[in-house]
Amino acid sequence: MGLKPVKVALVGAGNISYTYLNTLSKGFNIIDLVGCSDLVEEKSKARAELFGIRQMTTQEILDDPEIEIVLNTTEIWNHVKVSKMILESGKSVYSEKSAGGAYDETFELAELAKSKGLLFGCAPDIYMGAAYQTARKLIDDGWIGEPIGVQAWCFRGYGMNAIASTELRYPLGSKGSTITYDMGGYYINAIVSLLGPVKRAAGFASVFGGHTFDNVTNPQYGQKIDIGGGASVMMASLEFESGVYGSLFLTADGFGPEIPRVEIWGTKGTLSVPDPNCFGGYGLDVVLTRIGNKGPFVMPFSHAFGDTDPSIPAKSGKNEPCRNSWRGIAVVDMAYALRRGRPPRSGSELALHTVEIVSAIEENSQENPGVYTIKSRPPRPEPLRPGMFGPIAVMEAAIDNC
Repeated sequence: MGLKPVKVALVGAGNISYTYLNTLSKGFNIIDLVGCSDLVEEKSKARAELFGIRQMTTQEILDDPEIEIVLNTTEIWNHVKVSKMILESGKSVYSEKSAGGAYDETFELAELAKSKGLLFGCAPDIYMGAAYQTARKLIDDGWIGEPIGVQAWCFRGYGMNAIASTELRYPLGSKGSTITYDMGGYYINAIVSLLGPVKRAAGFASVFGGHTFDNVTNPQYGQKIDIGGGASVMMASLEFESGVYGSLFLTADGFGPEIPRVEIWGTKGTLSVPDPNCFGGYGLDVVLTRIGNKGPFVMPFSHAFGDTDPSIPAKSGKNEPCRNSWRGIAVVDMAYALRRGRPPRSGSELALHTVEIVSAIEENSQENPGVYTIKSRPPRPEPLRPGMFGPIAVMEAAIDNC
């Protein structure tokens, strides 16, 4: 007898909601996607009609006793408030990144979930995709020998000072909303999934330079933009519990095109892994160089859940962000965790670990520069089952393998 599907609803029908709803509506046996809400009713109405689900209010979602998981894709500065509402209503929550803008508030969410016997998890789940699962298998199977070091860096330009509006939706550089939290989760989750948790961290973080409105159509052109307390550049040194050393560099003050890098060095070889903002494929390859071989070699994927064809337009007819990705498969994993009584791969411990690392570097670099011992130590997420290519039911079985 099959497992009873888990009813899932989404709060926050903005840009990133498309890729989640698209993934969760693909026919996973464990998922019963029932509805979505947004403060702007036109947004939730459009998403509901597109994916054949109910347009609901957030209160209706919270009050529905049959809904067990709520996906929080609200704007980043609302994540903590909305996740707390969901947990207090007695439902498990999977949040878009980041889970919180500081360690303390994220810890409180994790403790609230624990006290209620609920699950709390957070994006990103890119490490569950084809590229990073393939890289993990290569590392675990000894293809690069013993891992020694890793570098992970994201060079990007947000260009938020060029917006034409006279009002910013939130203070530029608001704490918990800058690149350190926005993109830090992708890189930290990726390298933790490959190498295990971080033991100690040290580094520097700050707002790089001054910011002014430089869009000539903006009435505030030339005026200074107030900075809200978050960092726009970070450089960190990491010591993993396994003994591996790493470096993490993030900046939003660069220029395009974006330069993402993740590379793992071992005693017998190196692995270059693609942008952890993507699941892999279509030029986003895992590249292996081994001692004694000519290399480098582009490695075939051992796992499913690679990005789909980027040339295929979104169902909405719009240029939806990450429309060809599998964002949301961690919700599928959470649904199986609920039914199997096991921890989810992207659970509260991993969510807290990401926030703690970023918070430690931001706060210690300003107040007390030095080495910070990380309190949270999440287990390395269980790998997916390799070789499970084919229809959704087969790919789904790769997730339910714990």
